[in-house]
Amino acid sequence: MAKVIITKSLEEQINKIFKKESIEVFSLLNSLSENPKKGKDIGAVGNILIKEIRYKNYRFYLIADRYKIKILSSEELKDLLIKFVRMSDKKDQQKVIDEIKYALKQFSVDVF
Repeated sequence: MAKVIITKSLEEQINKIFKKESIEVFSLLNSLSENPKKGKDIGAVGNILIKEIRYKNYRFYLIADRYKIKILSSEELKDLLIKFVRMSDKKDQQKVIDEIKYALKQFSVDVF
């Protein structure tokens, strides 16, 4: 089972925007612990994979180790760390993806 982490700032943003629906949103995000291959690959920086999960008109962006997701069996996924970092709506989608890529390039490959 993979470990899912939601950043504090994203958690606050979800609670502010979705209010009562935030429970459903957190459930969707935490479902990746059981199925880490869920979501759309949108880019990679080094060995860090950037993926997108959709909920209504919003997109949630996560980063994970790209090779572990692709290679590990379901029993081995317990060592996988998935971290949700940002959220956007459709109009800001590319801007947020570019910001995530830029931030990852500024850090070393060992972000985790």
